[in-house]
Formats: sequence, structure tokens, C-alpha cells
Amino acid sequence: LKFGAMGSFGGKKGEWGFWTDFVYSDVGGSKQQSRDFTLGGQALPADLSANFDLDRKSVFWTLAGTYELSKTVKNTTDLVFGARLADIKETLSWSINGDIAGTDLPGRSGSAQIDMSQWNAIIGVKGVAYLDAQRKWLVPYYADIGGGQSKLTWQANLGIGYRFDWGATVLSWRYLDYQMKS
Repeated sequence: LKFGAMGSFGGKKGEWGFWTDFVYSDVGGSKQQSRDFTLGGQALPADLSANFDLDRKSVFWTLAGTYELSKTVKNTTDLVFGARLADIKETLSWSINGDIAGTDLPGRSGSAQIDMSQWNAIIGVKGVAYLDAQRKWLVPYYADIGGGQSKLTWQANLGIGYRFDWGATVLSWRYLDYQMKS
């Protein structure tokens, strides 16, 4: 993981509201390897080295409206409807070099890049269940399903948190899945 960030923001007036959620990640890695050659236990005057670098940047952004389905002292549940963007960019770079008896072989190097942006309509529920009468301990939950430019996408999020006067601290688990078309 090179860098990651997540955040969400929403607002409500009466039963209607809006909500947005943003997830960014930049992951990648490098692999380098070299090889000397032997034949019958004898070293050959040849070697090969290879370098590969892979980088993947991802943005998942949900824009949604909300409608209050229920509101009690112990629980609030909203219907969520909107769209999610999946924007992914992968880059693979490589360099392969070698020599035989001190003579350089023609090197091979290059890179390939894949860019994908897909919008999908989503529908789901989000809410908060409170575990105590003071509404300090909470369990936020979220689930959606959708489709459009992908075959299917779904997301689930479940956590536990504690509310302070200034805000809340939440530990949660999130799973986001995409089934892409060919």
C-alpha cells in the first residue's frame, strides 16, 4: 500500500437527504530477479536480469440520495439510491536484459496501461443501531447492490463505534465487490 484514503459525508432535511462516499487506494510492487546459467555443473558465460513494476490506482465514489425508512430511539434506517463510479488505472513496466560471453543481448523494456471507468446504479440501506439508552455505543451498517456498466456490484459495511460530544470513533469492516463484463 502506497497510499489510501476513505471518507463519507451526508446531510438530511426531514425524510430526504444526500450521501457521498469516497475510497482511494494506490498499491503497487516491484520484483527484480537475475539468473546465471549452468550446464552440467559448469557455469556458462551468460546471465539474465528482469525488473517488473506494477502500480494500481483505484477510486470508488458513491453519490446517492437517501430517504428515511424508519427512525426510533434504538435505530435509524435510510434507503440509499444513486450511482457509484469505479475508476481504476493499472500500469505494468518491465525491463529484461542479458548477455552471452560478455556480449549484450538486445534488451526488452516497455510498459502497458489499462484504464477503466464504470458507472453503476445502486440501491441499498444504511443506518445506525444504538446499543445503550444514552446512544453512545453504536453499530453503523450499510449494504447496497447495483449494476450498469459492470455485471454486478455490491458493498457491505458493518462496524462498532462510540459517540463523543465532538463526533464518533468507529471501527468497521467493508467489502466491495465488482463482477466486470468481458
